[in-house]
Amino acid sequence: MITDTPELDVHVLHRAAERLAMTYEGIFSPETVERYVFESYATLGRTAKVRTHLAALAQHFAADRLRALALAQGKLESAVPQVLFVCVQNAGRSQIAAALLRHHAGADVEVRSAGSLPGSEVDPRVLAELESRGIDMAGAFPKPLTDDVVRAADYVITMGCGDACPVYPGKNYLDWDLVDPRGESEDTVRRIVEEIDGRVRALWAEISR
Repeated sequence: MITDTPELDVHVLHRAAERLAMTYEGIFSPETVERYVFESYATLGRTAKVRTHLAALAQHFAADRLRALALAQGKLESAVPQVLFVCVQNAGRSQIAAALLRHHAGADVEVRSAGSLPGSEVDPRVLAELESRGIDMAGAFPKPLTDDVVRAADYVITMGCGDACPVYPGKNYLDWDLVDPRGESEDTVRRIVEEIDGRVRALWAEISR
């Protein structure tokens, strides 16, 4: 149990663990599921500015991590490629790339993003630019880089995070040298999104051959 956790959050986390344990019955033990849920809450809590919705975010984060773990261990199969975008804060470049790939490829790909040192929120200018293109960013939040999501990925694209991302055999690794939108003007953010869009389109053309 996490110390100093609000009682309501504890209740929400336990309910989330129960639901996820049912989803992954026969794949992961209830104890493993509960550990992932509370660990995800603690991890996100280290950088969260506002904790009002922290338990709900932890549910989504834990669910995604558990699915990634099941895929990585061969306990689940996916008919679509798994793509992971990684930058430093998961507040700009990797969020842009993930959103654009989902937008272009739809259900034909499964996309994740993460940060080696995640920030507290997605850059508001990034959100505004993507939403101006009709891309719904509701619910987007920075997530820390975890081993399970790297192991699940077929393609790992890094952006300025150095050697933070572990290297595993059988993965396709790319490194994109891109300007960080943090602190940039709206025009510069727009140009960064355009450049990432071009790279994402080329990546998807390669993946979907």
